[in-house]
Amino acid sequence: MSETAVLLFSTLAAIVPTMLYVGIIYWVDRYEKEPWWLLTAAFLWGAVPGILIAFFFNTLLSAPLLLILGDELGMAVAPSLIGPPVEESVKGLALVAIFIFWRSEIDSPLDGIIYGAIVGMGFAMVENVFYFVETYSQGGIEAWGANVVLRAVVFGLNHALFSSFTGLGIATARLTTKQGLKLLLPVLGWGTAVFLHFLHNFTVTLGDLFIFVALLFDWGGVWLVLVIILGAVLQERRWLRQYLAEEVALGTLTANQFLRASSGRKRTAYLVNTLLERGYRANRQAAYFFLQCSHLAYTKHHWKLFQDEKSAQEILKLRREIQRLASEFYLTR
Repeated sequence: MSETAVLLFSTLAAIVPTMLYVGIIYWVDRYEKEPWWLLTAAFLWGAVPGILIAFFFNTLLSAPLLLILGDELGMAVAPSLIGPPVEESVKGLALVAIFIFWRSEIDSPLDGIIYGAIVGMGFAMVENVFYFVETYSQGGIEAWGANVVLRAVVFGLNHALFSSFTGLGIATARLTTKQGLKLLLPVLGWGTAVFLHFLHNFTVTLGDLFIFVALLFDWGGVWLVLVIILGAVLQERRWLRQYLAEEVALGTLTANQFLRASSGRKRTAYLVNTLLERGYRANRQAAYFFLQCSHLAYTKHHWKLFQDEKSAQEILKLRREIQRLASEFYLTR
């Protein structure tokens, strides 16, 4: 194949699995979808500046190892010792920025996992393109195909897995009332990301026989994150049922609105019926109504933890908005 064709097919081989995984990650966030523009910004950070900054520091910090150990041994050691802390720190910068400037978007541990995974997917997609092109130039089409399967499919969630722990640490720090943990949890999350990244790079460096060990570590981590995600989703549902039930007594919601808003299944069914019976605009209006209900529940939980004036004012604002939406868009039934 020509260089242009290799680049094209390598790009497609990186993009298609990435978009599939991103879709799954987005679907997991059932009750309160994160803003698309912020998710896009997180993805692009990982894909463009994240890759460039990581490449610069990986090269810079690997140079002493190459001088001390020689090119062959240095190139074998650097991915395990230099790559993990550098790349997880670079990806983590986006998560720190979200925490500083858009912290109101981090309402639960799940949100931290989502943002971390999205940053990781952006990073992995562009990194894969470079690896695919290089593999073809060194080993031909068969090596290229094997590398695509391994990096984009088998290990396709690796970077999302690693940085999701950084995001989880930041999100849990935001929600804790203990001052000591506010500093410790992000460090623990980042440390876990670095450790898992190190385990993967180290086992892969040892040769083909250790790929199964890498697979065990990586997919074990993925299953662990899935368990954490399930727990976070169930926790969010408990918050919805607890805090929105109070709104029925206050007259903010009707009983039927509460039942729909506090159930992912009933939300989905209502949105599908609305789309089929009343069209796209009504569907989006109903989705926005449910989103505001989720915001109200999560803000009430935040106020319960911190008793802050900002959350109290936001609760009043959300109640008025929900009542307006219900009356304006015929969601009173």
